[in-house]
Amino acid sequence: PMSRLLEGDVGSGKTAVAAATAYAVMNARMQVAYMCPTEILAMQHFESFIQYFSYMPVRIALITGSGCRVFPSKVKPKSWTDISRSQLLTWVADGSIAAVIGTQALIQKSVKFKKLAYAIIDEQHRFGIGQRKRLVQKNAELKDALAPHLLSMTATPIPRTLALTIYGDLDLTVIDQSPA
Repeated sequence: PMSRLLEGDVGSGKTAVAAATAYAVMNARMQVAYMCPTEILAMQHFESFIQYFSYMPVRIALITGSGCRVFPSKVKPKSWTDISRSQLLTWVADGSIAAVIGTQALIQKSVKFKKLAYAIIDEQHRFGIGQRKRLVQKNAELKDALAPHLLSMTATPIPRTLALTIYGDLDLTVIDQSPA
């Protein structure tokens, strides 16, 4: 599987790259997990994914410490709705949720994926090694499951982050200019 660090300034297009690659995974009927360090950022990415993929027949979910949401809503098909954590966990486990965006709530033991193929970690330097590892190993207990592809993203090239590319088997891609 891919194991890549994507580095670029704020506004350089890292989220667009994550969404484009997530599209390929969702189109193949597999699942995406997108972990963010804060609820505000997770909500922003949830809303972005809704804009990017509202034309597709896929469900997108948000899981944070303060609640869960799913798009599309059965009542308002062009909007999201709040749902219970147990309902969200059921839908993630049976594979009917294509993309789950969230905070560290994604790495709780209760969150089980049916076919996680792609893990995205935004602002990866704000997570510990154990947290990143738990997300990537979400498939470990499934029979015949493969390791998911991993995309870590950062706007902060701190030495620890760059050391991951040298010692952590991460390939490095740098976006060095803003999109046109």
